Amino acid sequence: MSNKHGDFIWYELLTSDADRAQRFYSDVLGWQVEDSGQPGMDYRILMAPDAQTGAAIAVGGLMQITDEMASGGARPVWLGYIAVDDVDASLAKAVAAGSTELMPATDIPNVGRIAFFTDPQGVPIYIMRGLSDEPSLAFAFDKPRVGHCAWNELSTPDPAAALQFYSAQFGWAKDGEMDMGEMGAYEFLRHGGVFGAMMPKPADMPVALWSYYFRVANIDEAVDTVAAAGGQVVFGPSEIPGGEFIIHGIDPTGAMFALVGVGNPREPA
Repeated sequence: MSNKHGDFIWYELLTSDADRAQRFYSDVLGWQVEDSGQPGMDYRILMAPDAQTGAAIAVGGLMQITDEMASGGARPVWLGYIAVDDVDASLAKAVAAGSTELMPATDIPNVGRIAFFTDPQGVPIYIMRGLSDEPSLAFAFDKPRVGHCAWNELSTPDPAAALQFYSAQFGWAKDGEMDMGEMGAYEFLRHGGVFGAMMPKPADMPVALWSYYFRVANIDEAVDTVAAAGGQVVFGPSEIPGGEFIIHGIDPTGAMFALVGVGNPREPA
C-alpha cells in the first residue's frame, strides 16, 4: 500500500437497493460498475472513467444491505476508508480513545485488512491496510477528477474533541478556519495537503456524519439529473470559496450524498 497512514483511500455506499442505487449514481456521476468477484456478497466496484485516457479508475464500492445487516441497524449511508499502517493496532488505539468497535479487524481476500468503528462522537469510519502497491485515487489528491471524491467533511457535535481524536489517530493537523457566523467555525484539515474540514453539526442534521463530495463536470446539469433519476436535492446549489458550487442530496434509497462542480456561466446583471 503506497498511500500513507491517515489518507482517505476508498468510499462505500451501503444501500437497500443496489440496482436502483447503481442506476442513479451511474446517471449522476457517469460511473461504470463492475462486480467485485467476492463470493457470496453483492459488492460492486464503482469506476470513474477518465475523460482523457478513457481508462476507468476504481473510486468506491456499492454494497447491498443484507437482512442481517438491516436487523443490526444498517441503513443506506456513504462511508469512508482511511489508510493505516496496522489495522489491529489502530483499532485498539481508537477503542482506547473512546471509539466503539462495529467490526473487528478482518481480512478481505485479495483486498486487504479492514476494521469498522465509530469515533468517540458516534460517527462511523473504516480503517484499512490494502494489499495493492498502487496509490488510491478515490480521493483526487493530485488534481480535480470528475467522478472522484474532492472533499471530506465531518459534521460533529464536538469539533474540538474530534480534532484531538483524528489528529492522534491519523496525524491530521488543523490548517486554518472560516467563520460561519452562528454555525461556528469551519476548520480545514491537512494531511500532506488540505483534504477536508470539520464543522459543528447543524441542529437540523439528523445525525453526525462524514460527507464525501464527489466531483461532477457541471453542478447545474447534475441537479437536473438528480431529479430525473429519482433523487432529491435538499441544499444548494451553493457557491463556495473558489467559485465552485455544492449540493447536498438524498438518493432514491435514502442515502445522503454531496456533489461539487462548476456552475453554468451567469448572465450579466
